[in-house]
Amino acid sequence: MLLLAQLLNGLQYGLLLFLLAAGLTLVFGIMSFVNLAHGSLYMMGAYIAASVANSTGNFLVGIAAALAGCLAIGMLLERVAISRLYDKDHLSHVLATFGMIMFFNELASMVWGKQPLFVAIPALLDGTVDLFGLQYPLYRFAVIVAGLAVAAGCYLMIHKTRLGMLIRAGANNTAMVGALGINIKLLNAMLFGIGAALAGLSGAVAAPILSVQAGMGEPVLIVTFVVIVIGGIGSVKGAFYSALIVGVVDTMGRAFLPLALNAVISRELADAAGPALASLLIYLLMAAVLAWRPQGLFVAKR
Repeated sequence: MLLLAQLLNGLQYGLLLFLLAAGLTLVFGIMSFVNLAHGSLYMMGAYIAASVANSTGNFLVGIAAALAGCLAIGMLLERVAISRLYDKDHLSHVLATFGMIMFFNELASMVWGKQPLFVAIPALLDGTVDLFGLQYPLYRFAVIVAGLAVAAGCYLMIHKTRLGMLIRAGANNTAMVGALGINIKLLNAMLFGIGAALAGLSGAVAAPILSVQAGMGEPVLIVTFVVIVIGGIGSVKGAFYSALIVGVVDTMGRAFLPLALNAVISRELADAAGPALASLLIYLLMAAVLAWRPQGLFVAKR
């Protein structure tokens, strides 16, 4: 039962990572823009969802507000600042978006204060579900289902809609798509906004599990970059499978590595070294993948 519970926790964590990685890999792989502020959009989604849910008492309204708010923030950010950096090198992207991280962290502290915000799990999902004899938290199970639904929606949008066709065409030859009368600026703004909305959704869904506070986007951003490097930059399918792999490896490592070390060394030393070594597992995995397939496991087909 412990193995099944940790496997489900790994899937849930992986699907949250996918919501972040899908937007980041589209912006990074298709627009060739390094957006370090993507984690800040995740933080803003969590803050908006927590504030609206606590004010209205309705968590679904909080999620809708986070989606709409982050979509608007993303499109505004793209028009005001990001679009001016497309013809700059990656170092300029990194420096500019690092400054945006500082801006959003200070903005969050000014608007919501220094103390963390908490939001209760919705009453409808505050229970357990029986999975093969395991009483698993219903909210975490709902996160898994919602993550899979969003993944299916992303696949259909990219491969079965006109917008997805334009995004893929724009990635191959921006000038040609522009010559056909497509508004490339609007397309880029929409793509950046969709990525921001997915990041905001991830933050909103994570809000009842984590404490919402300034700076919460930076640690998860590092893991998200690991996901897109393993999956292949620009590949939504790669981001999906890679996020699941990283989520399961990280969760399993944190749960079972201390137990495995306890069999060969003292418990005190195992408890101290286990979590530290477990946190290295995903980076060792990334190094192994880069040594074997530098382009990632699932290269984007355009």
